[in-house]
Amino acid sequence: MATDSIATSGGENPATLNPGTSNPATSNPTTPNPAAVPALPEAEILRAEALYHVYESQAEEGNVVALRGLTLSVRAGEAVAVVGPSGSGKSTLLKALGGLMKPSAGRVFLSDRDITRLSGPELVEARRSTVSFIFQEGNLLPHLSALDNVMHPLRHRGVPAREARRRAVAVLRALGMEPRMRALPAKLSGGEQQRVAIARALITRPRLILADEPTGAVDPVTSQTVMELFERLHEQEQTAFLVVTHNEEVAAFADRSLELLDGRFVGQHGVGVDLEDLSQTREIIIDELGTLVLPPDILMEMGGAGRVRLIEHKRGRLVLEREELLNERRKGGRKYRDDCGSCGHHYEEPRQRACPSCGAKRRLARE
Repeated sequence: MATDSIATSGGENPATLNPGTSNPATSNPTTPNPAAVPALPEAEILRAEALYHVYESQAEEGNVVALRGLTLSVRAGEAVAVVGPSGSGKSTLLKALGGLMKPSAGRVFLSDRDITRLSGPELVEARRSTVSFIFQEGNLLPHLSALDNVMHPLRHRGVPAREARRRAVAVLRALGMEPRMRALPAKLSGGEQQRVAIARALITRPRLILADEPTGAVDPVTSQTVMELFERLHEQEQTAFLVVTHNEEVAAFADRSLELLDGRFVGQHGVGVDLEDLSQTREIIIDELGTLVLPPDILMEMGGAGRVRLIEHKRGRLVLEREELLNERRKGGRKYRDDCGSCGHHYEEPRQRACPSCGAKRRLARE
């Protein structure tokens, strides 16, 4: 379905669906607040610094560290995807960035405010004036119809009921939900609930959209419609996006993708990321604290964790070598076994120092 079908009366751009309030980017400044901090660089709308989050657990395995010192920024009008396997910390990161949960440590700046220091009405207002959320599970209000769910954020902003209804119907129509707009969430399928959640997020004309698998529960036709709406907001309205996804099409929509693994960013990818083989387009990240995190496949090729000597560092070039390789050369060279002593795997690469099958350390031939 083409996005042109959501055109509304008066020649309004349907993708903006301005609820009648001024754009936060151009509205008059509010009274200074004690929680406010010096404004972020003009290009940034979201910034996180050294985010950690630990889930306490009474299980035998102990506490779970979901985020491990993450630092990132999203520029105004930029679309960023976060990719990685299940359990890597993507949803936790999204909640921390949107102020839905407080990280164990670190700071999050939304526009010019440190939202980790806000609470209650101040936090609600900071989110409402800047960001909209699209949750993987929908999170609709169960006692309101689909139409009323979409109208809800506009009514909270004081938009008259008739105008709020007109705008809500326009968005729901674009997503193919007009015939079902009077149904309660319990009567909607998972895909229908997701479409209502997307409509609710788009209707407030946010400067930033945080989305957790926005097309995960919808059919391919609806997914294409959603992406067309996202592209219009991104290109014409300069709306910024931070999207958690496993979907190739959604990742392709982003200007860049960040690869998250075990609570750490292990790489960055530009346009055209291949989610089936992230190693082909990966750029290794060194954060502002100088921390270099290697992806597991590269760490395995280097022989796992251990001491590494910096051989060269000039003209943007770093050369690292494991300490034992240096010692090996100093002692005239040693030969390693051709097969793994633990599982029998045959090594194809002479420089491999750990078994790719079982992870055991490669032994010297004389052992």
